[in-house]
Amino acid sequence: MRVLVACEFSSVVRDAFRARGHDAVSCDLLPTERPGPHIQGDVLPHLGDGWDLMIAHPPCTYLTCAGNKWFKPEFRSRFPGRERKRGEAMDFVRLLLAAPIPRVALENPVGAISGSIRKPDQIIQPWQFGHPVRKSTCLWLKGLPSLIPTEVVKPIIVTTRGGNTQSVWHVKTGQMPPEQRKRERSRTFPGIAAAMAEQWGNLE
Repeated sequence: MRVLVACEFSSVVRDAFRARGHDAVSCDLLPTERPGPHIQGDVLPHLGDGWDLMIAHPPCTYLTCAGNKWFKPEFRSRFPGRERKRGEAMDFVRLLLAAPIPRVALENPVGAISGSIRKPDQIIQPWQFGHPVRKSTCLWLKGLPSLIPTEVVKPIIVTTRGGNTQSVWHVKTGQMPPEQRKRERSRTFPGIAAAMAEQWGNLE
């Protein structure tokens, strides 16, 4: 199976499919972190290159609900252009979902895609795939079945000083510098990547 992993620099999903014998290639504006087939650049010109499956991870900066407060009127003068950037991000998502590829999975946190395009086909958690982390991840699917949990574990949760509950993973990554935090939180958990490769890589 020819697999395109769009918007991935970490190689986690790419290498999960390659470990099962698939011809998987990652694509991102950033270089790959680990050696392997990788297209550095815009993924859009490569959508029609004859792939059987695409796993897409479009950047969530302007799509996630976590950034909604910056769209409020009182912040617009401080952060001009965010509405335009959200529109561009949404257009990118539409192009990925409409790619001429028979099987597509697009993942993103809970956010604006649900209201502007359509609701996700599935919402998964890392704790369903062996990682004790609570992080809702939405999947928009075309030609693919829902992922079946492979290893359900109990998430490790702490209460912050503000009284909120968070996974220890969120607390640790939240202490990182912004760019490092962004990179770490964008990585697919290996258990989820392995489930994708095992379950979606075996489809006829």
